[in-house]
Amino acid sequence: MGDAARKLNFMIKDDIARELETLVPPGERSKLVNEALARELLSIRRRRLTEKLRVLRDSGPSLTTKEIVAMLKKDRRRH
Repeated sequence: MGDAARKLNFMIKDDIARELETLVPPGERSKLVNEALARELLSIRRRRLTEKLRVLRDSGPSLTTKEIVAMLKKDRRRH
């Protein structure tokens, strides 16, 4: 794995453990679990950030496309 690692204790359902043992060789199981957890944690972070953006969007002013374009043009003239 290369990176620092630590041992954690948690439960895995019997059927999942059996399939893991059947399909993945012993030396590759930690890597597979780490990669799967990393993907799931990224997904959780993205969902949380998306929800924060939705809350911000709903709390901000509602602008038409015309208003947005006008504001952008005005801002570009300042620079």
